[in-house]
Amino acid sequence: MSEMINIEVVYALPHEQDLLRLQLPQGTTVAAAIAGSGLLEKYPEIDLGKNKLGIFGKLTKGDAELRDKDRIEIYRPLIADPKEVRRQRAEEGKVMKKGGSDA
Repeated sequence: MSEMINIEVVYALPHEQDLLRLQLPQGTTVAAAIAGSGLLEKYPEIDLGKNKLGIFGKLTKGDAELRDKDRIEIYRPLIADPKEVRRQRAEEGKVMKKGGSDA
């Protein structure tokens, strides 16, 4: 009998987080753990070919082998480009500063 490992699989949405604790055989891959978690059925928008995956915040591939106590994170695509959002905020700040009071 192979040794079992304890892992977590996490998928975060804007207003909720789904965290599952699983016990799987040693040698299980990231993709196999996600498939076994049931999250792919619960959240059909998850596409392992497109969504980035990580273990404790470090990017990883679906074929990576898990170790005991690993935490798999499934990342959602960005809604807005962070550089563009920063540029827009800077522009808004310039407009606000120019508008000083008449006092």
